Amino acid sequence: MTSPVNAGATTLDQPPSLDRRFFGHPRGLATLFFTEMWERFSYYGLRPLLVLFMTAALASGGFGFDRTEASAIVGIYAASVYLASLPGGWVADRLLGLRRAIQFGAVFISAGHISIALSALAGSKLPFFLGLILIVIGTGLLKPNISAIVGDLYPEGGARRDAGFAIFYMGINIGATVGQIVTGVLGEKVGWHWGFGAAGVGMLLGLLVYTLRAPRTLGSIGLEPTRDPDAERQGRQERNVKLTVAIGLGALALAIVLVATGFVTVSASAIAESMTYVLVGTAVLYFAYIFAAGGLTSDEKKRVVVIFVLFLFAAVFWAAFEQAPTSLNLFARDFTDRQIGGFEVPSTWFQSVNSGFIILLSPVFAALWMTLGRRGIDLSSPAKFAMGLLLAGIGFWMMIGAANIILEGGPGTRVSAWWLVGSYFFQTLGELFLSPVGLSSMTKLSPRKYVGQMMGIWFLATAVGNLIAGLAGGHIDPERLEQMPRLFTITTVFLMAAAAVLALLIVPIRRMMATTRNTQL
Repeated sequence: MTSPVNAGATTLDQPPSLDRRFFGHPRGLATLFFTEMWERFSYYGLRPLLVLFMTAALASGGFGFDRTEASAIVGIYAASVYLASLPGGWVADRLLGLRRAIQFGAVFISAGHISIALSALAGSKLPFFLGLILIVIGTGLLKPNISAIVGDLYPEGGARRDAGFAIFYMGINIGATVGQIVTGVLGEKVGWHWGFGAAGVGMLLGLLVYTLRAPRTLGSIGLEPTRDPDAERQGRQERNVKLTVAIGLGALALAIVLVATGFVTVSASAIAESMTYVLVGTAVLYFAYIFAAGGLTSDEKKRVVVIFVLFLFAAVFWAAFEQAPTSLNLFARDFTDRQIGGFEVPSTWFQSVNSGFIILLSPVFAALWMTLGRRGIDLSSPAKFAMGLLLAGIGFWMMIGAANIILEGGPGTRVSAWWLVGSYFFQTLGELFLSPVGLSSMTKLSPRKYVGQMMGIWFLATAVGNLIAGLAGGHIDPERLEQMPRLFTITTVFLMAAAAVLALLIVPIRRMMATTRNTQL
């Protein structure tokens, strides 16, 4: 009988790493590209509707939540999505394998969207929040592991891997752009749950693409988890993972019941603030454990130190960038002139400006990295990160001017949409310097046996950023105009300061990494 690994391998006429049939890249990249594209269609299609839906009046079909609480909920949801990447990577590494983790994740996400879309029929908030939880679980299984497989398509590393991640990132943003346009017009112009339902359809399409194409294009990559040579230790490891997952899901189910029945009342803002401290502490403890007791070589320890540095500065970047679905989304709704003739542009459409720029500029950046690589010029990851922070800082500096115009004009003042578009342009440039490079850096710097978990750590930085951004979202309020310039000024100062500090660390990091073997920064 043919083993599953060999069965997958025989469907390819050459190893995935040697395949160049997708614009010079492996066909497996196309599979992952379209799977992630539809998953991001669903995620980004849903996300900007959340704060608008929850703050909408009951008469308009919303929940009528205070905008501070609604923004905090969005921050907790988005943070939890990325936080779940850490256990999701661990479960894939130790039990499921990358490929099965992605499959299960897609199923959970699909179920979550269906629950949210049908929540209007239930006449209760429970299906809505249950759907968010299912999406969190599913994304935790899918997100880090699909990125890890992209890295596995390029065992040789180098500029080609960076270009592959840039193409993969373009797929993410095609899904985000189209998703936000489709769900935005349906949610704001037709009905909230029509928008939610459209997001769910996108995820079902992603599940279909992955199920049909993965066996034919990925070979044996990601089919098996990391296995211990000792069968007894392997069995014990699998039992521990299953027990931990069962306890975690049980605790989550109990919490849902307690909150749903009103036995326990919660404050979203207080939870978001507490989670920020917990997540940062968790990251520090995790890195300390891996460094001290992870069985790493000297070279691997140096690479983990670099990952930790990149993690810290990535968290600063995402704390600013992830204000898009909260503070900047509310700014678009309440303070931006959105009239074009007799048509009022849905505020959620501004969320697609960033991803639209990504689509236009990703091929340019992919070509740039390849061209520089051929000429022997390769900017280090810390240098690219510093540039990304600086550009994002310019984007928020622009918003200070827009906020001051509104403050001087008083209630009812609306500014040109070009302020937001310009801000998103510079934030997009910053994202292209930082995010795909960060993904690639995690795969090439991570110790092999921790690659899934290190991808989870990368998304943990985004989780911290989302929590901070969610807490900031409540400071965009027509009744408290003075808060806006202060929020954007603080954000700008933190980004610029972080860029300066990281720029000073570029040379020390290069010197440290110069002594490691086969590692390119």
